[in-house]
Amino acid sequence: MAIDMAPLAHRIVMVDGRAVATDSEGYLLHRDDWSEAFAVALAREEGLTLTSAHWELIRFLREHFQSHGVQAQVRVMVKHFTQAWGPERGSNHALHDMFPIGGPQKQGNRLAGLLRTKGEH
Repeated sequence: MAIDMAPLAHRIVMVDGRAVATDSEGYLLHRDDWSEAFAVALAREEGLTLTSAHWELIRFLREHFQSHGVQAQVRVMVKHFTQAWGPERGSNHALHDMFPIGGPQKQGNRLAGLLRTKGEH
């Protein structure tokens, strides 16, 4: 049986005239390539305009990963943002509405320059 050794499909996101490599779903291949400009460019490609609330969640995801070495689970995000924004704006439903392509754990992590969450294909 032959094994396909071809590299994973990837795509390029143009960030300020520079080509940044991502996998086929937009997750960075190299986390060091992340910048706020990358988040803006990827969000634009995904049809999302980043608001101050998006940036607050993106920064929370990056800080959580830096502090804990793992990505924040949705329940951690909901707890934090319910306390910060109130029960309606910080709810699971509201966070998923903010990030319509995979919710805060997928689209949020992509925009924050973090890796795929465990179990994603």
